[in-house]
Amino acid sequence: MKEQLEAIRQEALNEIDKATDLKALQDIKVAYLGKKGSLTSVLRGMGSLPKEERPAVGEMANSVREAITNEITKKTDALEKAALEEKLEQEAIDVTLPGRPVQVGGPHLLTSIIEEIEDLFIGMGFEVREGPEVETDYFNFEALNLPKGHPARDMQDSFYLTNELLLRTHTSPVQARTMQQYGGSRSVKMICPGKVYRRDTDDATHSHQFTQIEGLFVDKHVRMSDLKGILDKFAKSMFGNDRKIRLRPSFFPFTEPSVEMDISCKVCQGDGCSVCKQSGWIEILGAGMVHPNVLEMAGYDSETYSGFAFGMGPDRIAMLKYGIDDIRNFYTNDKRFLGQYHHVKGGTL
Repeated sequence: MKEQLEAIRQEALNEIDKATDLKALQDIKVAYLGKKGSLTSVLRGMGSLPKEERPAVGEMANSVREAITNEITKKTDALEKAALEEKLEQEAIDVTLPGRPVQVGGPHLLTSIIEEIEDLFIGMGFEVREGPEVETDYFNFEALNLPKGHPARDMQDSFYLTNELLLRTHTSPVQARTMQQYGGSRSVKMICPGKVYRRDTDDATHSHQFTQIEGLFVDKHVRMSDLKGILDKFAKSMFGNDRKIRLRPSFFPFTEPSVEMDISCKVCQGDGCSVCKQSGWIEILGAGMVHPNVLEMAGYDSETYSGFAFGMGPDRIAMLKYGIDDIRNFYTNDKRFLGQYHHVKGGTL
């Protein structure tokens, strides 16, 4: 039986040495050490041995089992290490190769325009205020001299959520809220950028959602000439120092008197072309002196305080400044279009 055990040892060690993968090693372990393995079969025959031989044979059997087990463990470690090294070699990264460029986004053109306008007015002492996009009928209309039934409400066809709540049609409610917050006791110098909503058919120049920036300056002895100076500085900053402005009489319920502001056409220098419809001028924004009723409703004494307000559309300003002919380009998220303006600085009409 000792000869059988030695033969099993040598045979098992030879097969372990020849094994090339972990599955082969597992098969060898089962073949020699399993319940039906060669070594187990030999050990079952120990009962037929004389008692005096059994200890020596048992000791040798344990030695054979230990030798086979140790060799399988060593071979397993070697195969696993080799497999890991092969995998690492296959997945090796050449750190000397140049990196792949990462696509970096940039600010939306409208965001850039709004920030440019904010910087300009902050430099003139204005603060930036924000307000809710879901607004009450009172602040959207009534506090701005547009009582229920006023015909001018039809100029701003609205998205009503309830009888008293709607999506704001302009950012003027922020002005009304700020004046009421100040309680008629201090001056107001602010702009309020944000999204506004109107029931409109989307086309190249109209959208049901667009951006707006409105400004307000209320204090003692504020005059129309102050408004003209502010607007002239705005036009020259946004469109170039050679821009001229003109103010035309107009009507807005919350200002009196009211004006429309035009800027001279960059394309034709005021001579008339298709861009300005042969007029030499392009309409850019509306403005005027704050109506006394608006001041009084906000708690201001209209005999002591006066002010001006203006409203402009960053969408329209961007279209004029960069020659964009379709407002829908701002909202369709086409990266081919938006990517052209990630690094735009300044620019003229």
